[in-house]
Amino acid sequence: MDIFDALNMIGGLSLFLYGMGMMGNELSKMAGGKLEGVLEKLTSKRIFAVLLGAGVTAVIQSSSATTVMVVGFVNSGIMKLSQAVGIIMGANIGTTITSWMLSLTGIEGSTIWLKMLKPTSFSPILAAIGIILIMTNKEESRKKDIGGILLGFAILMFGMETMSGAVSGLADNSSFTKLMTAFSNPILGMVVGATLTAIIQSSSASVGILQALCATGAVHYSVALPIIMGQNIGTCVTSIISSVGANKNARRAAMIHLYFNLIGTILFMTVFYLVNVVAEFAFLGKSANAAGIAVIHSLFNIGATIVLFPFSDKLVRLAELTIPDGAVKEEVAVDMVSLDERFLDRPAFAMELCRGKVREMAQTCLKAINMALDVLQNYDKEKVEEVVRLEALADKYEDVLGSYLVKLSSKNVTAADSQSMSIILHSISDFERISDHAMDIAKSAEEIDKKGLGFKKHARKEVETLCRAVNDICELTVDSFCEDDANKATHVEPLEEVIDTLSKKIKENHIKRLQKGKCTIEMGYILEDVLTGLERVSDHCSNIAVEMITIYDNDYNTHEYFQNFSKEEKATFDDEYNRLLALYPIEK
Repeated sequence: MDIFDALNMIGGLSLFLYGMGMMGNELSKMAGGKLEGVLEKLTSKRIFAVLLGAGVTAVIQSSSATTVMVVGFVNSGIMKLSQAVGIIMGANIGTTITSWMLSLTGIEGSTIWLKMLKPTSFSPILAAIGIILIMTNKEESRKKDIGGILLGFAILMFGMETMSGAVSGLADNSSFTKLMTAFSNPILGMVVGATLTAIIQSSSASVGILQALCATGAVHYSVALPIIMGQNIGTCVTSIISSVGANKNARRAAMIHLYFNLIGTILFMTVFYLVNVVAEFAFLGKSANAAGIAVIHSLFNIGATIVLFPFSDKLVRLAELTIPDGAVKEEVAVDMVSLDERFLDRPAFAMELCRGKVREMAQTCLKAINMALDVLQNYDKEKVEEVVRLEALADKYEDVLGSYLVKLSSKNVTAADSQSMSIILHSISDFERISDHAMDIAKSAEEIDKKGLGFKKHARKEVETLCRAVNDICELTVDSFCEDDANKATHVEPLEEVIDTLSKKIKENHIKRLQKGKCTIEMGYILEDVLTGLERVSDHCSNIAVEMITIYDNDYNTHEYFQNFSKEEKATFDDEYNRLLALYPIEK
């Protein structure tokens, strides 16, 4: 092996690692965070968690990425430690898919079908299709993502072939053969495998490198087997690094990943070499090939999962003993108003988390305004305090979401995610203001109670009617927002116009009562504050709805939206307005 072979080896390794990273990133982007989102929802049964972990890892091509996500889930309180075990086990199975794809390099045969299965035959075709899809789709799209996947896979395979070709000359090199023989020592082989994987932080990549070295014919199964075992231990480094600075349960999740691979490796190696003493496995002396490496990699991870699955709770307990609660126990309640920055490197999934958090914020603000309207009619001190708490919570949601989305905006997000980001950024301030007005209304109710005041019969009935309309517009807005339904959002503005009309009628009636001496000036001031607050709430609901409609229509001029109605649209709007006005009657 001369200097040019060494350069080819380095170049092939670089392309291999780049292709693997590119393919994984594009697969994740195409999934749009949905596959990962399944992890946090369907993990109640551990066997399902194993299958989901395997499936997600097979798609995103990285067990390290999956376990890092699990650490983030546990750290954010989205997932329990007991749920994480199954996903971690499944991730180890899913990562073996890559080694099977790479084993295609070892296919031999003279028929056209076998030749087409070789990477040297189909990789150029995939690369050509991929680059065409990328160049003909300038905007972010599904076709462009598919092009990235195909191109990444082609680069991956080309790098693999380049590595295999570069090291093929080592077959007759006595020094290399001697070095490989030394690695047949199980302990040394495991150390080498673990170290290599820890450095490149990818068991799939390190297995691929081992498969490339098999082209020399100098790598026997006696060498490959302990290296593969070590690679499974080395891949735990990524999740351990990710858990630094996280809470205790997140660090425990990383330890479960380490213990699973460590215990599985010790059990496998102990049983295998004890049996080998008696049975003397003949295949250990044979030259390993890419397919054989894939078989060993899969059998170990599937076998370890089968053996350790019944002891999942014991793994959790072992992790808890390793990282105990200590003298001062951590807070049990996790601050749910948080977005883990570990997910910023996976923009599609980070956006999915943001969507989930802004829906929580919307429901929080809806709860606040509903409770404030209830307090206005039936005073309750505890409910006033709860409205104040919910308003503070809404403030925190706005701060966390705003800061996180600013960081996320610098990442490579898809067109659909960019659209969602715009809607969320426009809406969080409106939701926060709704919670502010809810607190103001609750405080007005508190003032009425403290001063021993109250609405007269007719005024009370009018306020109840207006509150019912405001409650309806808030629920309609939150429903359309959470369901991402721009069509439903079109029904918000007619109701907002009705609320403005109702408020105007109530003010006119109040002036008449004031002139007749049927209402006090002090109560009039409070009524004015309440009416202003209710109008502002409906205005913010209108803002959210119009923002959704205009952004989805790619028309960002919200001020001109309703001025550009056609005659038919204006007639439909007026019909709905009149129908709604009849549902909330207020006598003059």
